[in-house]
Amino acid sequence: MKEIRAYIQPFMLHGVTQALLEIPHFPGMSVSDCSGFGGDKEKKDQSFTPFLEKKRIEIFAPEELVEQIFTTIMKYANTHHDGTGKVFVLDVIESGFIKSGERALYQK
Repeated sequence: MKEIRAYIQPFMLHGVTQALLEIPHFPGMSVSDCSGFGGDKEKKDQSFTPFLEKKRIEIFAPEELVEQIFTTIMKYANTHHDGTGKVFVLDVIESGFIKSGERALYQK
C-alpha cells in the first residue's frame, strides 16, 4: 500500500479528478486547501508573501495502481509553468478502521 500525495494548482483539480475517475478500481481521494512555497516564490508588491495556494490530494492505493495514478496526476496537473506542483509516493505501514477497530499491516 502506498500514499500518493500531490500538490497542484487549484484550477487543475477538476481535470485531474476526471482523469483519475477513469482508472479502473480507483480507490478514491481526499482533497484539501493548502498554501506553501518551494524554490519558486512569487513576489508581486510590498506586501510580499512567498505562499502560493494549492490543492493537496491524498490517495491511498495498492501497489498495482500506483504507477497509473502517479502518471495520470503528472500528465493532467501539468501547466508547464513554474510552481505547477509536486507528486510524492510514500510507503504506508499500517491502517485501521476506527469503527470496527480492524487493523491492516502492509509489507513492501
